[in-house]
Amino acid sequence: MAETQRVALGLLLSCCAFLSACSQDDHVAEVKQVPRGAEHPNVLLIVVDDLRCSLGSYGDTTAVSPNIDALCRRGMRFDRSYVQVAACNPSRVAMMTGLRPDTSGVWRLATPFRNNVPAVTTLPEHFMAHGYHTVGRGKVYHLKFPDPQSWSEPHRVSKTPIKYWTHQQWDFLEQVRERLRGEGRPDEIIKNLRPPTTCDADVPDHLRHEGAMTNAALATLRRVAKQRQPFFMTVGYVNPHLPFNAPRKYWDLYDRDSLPEAKNPFLPDGAPRVAMNTMHELRYHCDFAEVPQPWEGELAEADRRRLVHGYLAAVSFVDAQVGRLMTEINRLGLADNTVVVFWSDHGFKLGEHGSWGKKTNYEIDTRVPLIVVDPRNQMAGQSTSALVESVDLYPTLCELAGLPVPAHVEGTSFKPLLAKPDLPWKEAVFSQFLRDLVPEHGEVRGNAVRTRRYRYVTWRVHATDELLHEELYDHAGDPQENTNVIGRPVYKDALIRLRELQQQGWRAALP
Repeated sequence: MAETQRVALGLLLSCCAFLSACSQDDHVAEVKQVPRGAEHPNVLLIVVDDLRCSLGSYGDTTAVSPNIDALCRRGMRFDRSYVQVAACNPSRVAMMTGLRPDTSGVWRLATPFRNNVPAVTTLPEHFMAHGYHTVGRGKVYHLKFPDPQSWSEPHRVSKTPIKYWTHQQWDFLEQVRERLRGEGRPDEIIKNLRPPTTCDADVPDHLRHEGAMTNAALATLRRVAKQRQPFFMTVGYVNPHLPFNAPRKYWDLYDRDSLPEAKNPFLPDGAPRVAMNTMHELRYHCDFAEVPQPWEGELAEADRRRLVHGYLAAVSFVDAQVGRLMTEINRLGLADNTVVVFWSDHGFKLGEHGSWGKKTNYEIDTRVPLIVVDPRNQMAGQSTSALVESVDLYPTLCELAGLPVPAHVEGTSFKPLLAKPDLPWKEAVFSQFLRDLVPEHGEVRGNAVRTRRYRYVTWRVHATDELLHEELYDHAGDPQENTNVIGRPVYKDALIRLRELQQQGWRAALP
């Protein structure tokens, strides 16, 4: 069958599954049943958007995150967990399919993975095929692509009407739009402009997506807990993604004037401009419609502090929802037979390198919190510095659930680390980003290799593979990646090995 025919067939099957799910809201797919037990535990996968390691359990002394910290005390904290791409859709696709971006062809937000790999078996789809009841709640895949065939019952996002902004903020949006029209700005920019980045309205949790989503997840947990069949359940939270709209009580946990700011509010010395994101996410909002690029200037202090405050409030809001989930897991008697995984799709810059947002190959964007709780293992409160990647979650969860690992998976199960956290492990992990805003070259691809000591990045013309730039950062003396040392002779030998690793690819770095 020709490639175009395969893609068309895959799209047709996906569309049919989606229409079926929409027309039968209470539909539950027929699958073989396996008994719930120690061999086949339940799985609860908690997915968070834009969460960097701003958690008390990761050493952040400002963040208020008692529930996630408690989860850490029950399981294992991974200190060097990295995503394949620091953007929502490609990062989640890598985790949920076990495929790296070069295999799936998903580097961008707007690419449905079924267009490129229509027959791939996703993580929940694999669990469903082996007798699990699979349920998705909230933002699991990118919101536009719920992938109905992954679930035993239709994936749901909260149906509660959410009003993220006040009337005054909507009025402010219209004022900014009118001003931009008067200045002759393009209609496309004006039309897509959103209300402000922050809102601290004094509302109950359920009037925000996170609270409403938790309510739906709790109701689902109570239902599936009664089944003999084990469940694979994902709960996805949007915060701390912009806009930062946590209820006011979470803002009240912090004193804005005393919040620490980024220690490196400048571009890395010697880094190419293409390595840094353009902060377009801020520009979507009317209060930052004219924000300078990272290489053009910095935000006003009041704006910087407001954004940091909003981000931390959003972290604490999500933390409270995690607490509610775990309380219900305990109340339902599921704690002793449920594997819990807490994972973020990428990090987020809060002024680091003069920028705000993600979409780079730097440490602050590619390193994420990862916590795994397996009640069958004696690992409470442990941590590991082993290098792991998002594609590793697929095979790991399969092995923890007693399921075979599909042949297509390009990750490595880190189940052995749960028993021996200091086990020798991967030499390197791999991230990348496709930048399409480079007029003189078209699409430019950045590929990063992260070892225990170094981060090595190349930027190449995507169409021709022509090398444009190299970056090298030595974490032994520069953990914030502030200085590109690519041309220093002392790194000659290290650079030879890093270039080899990048050329040979991820298989050369396996444990």
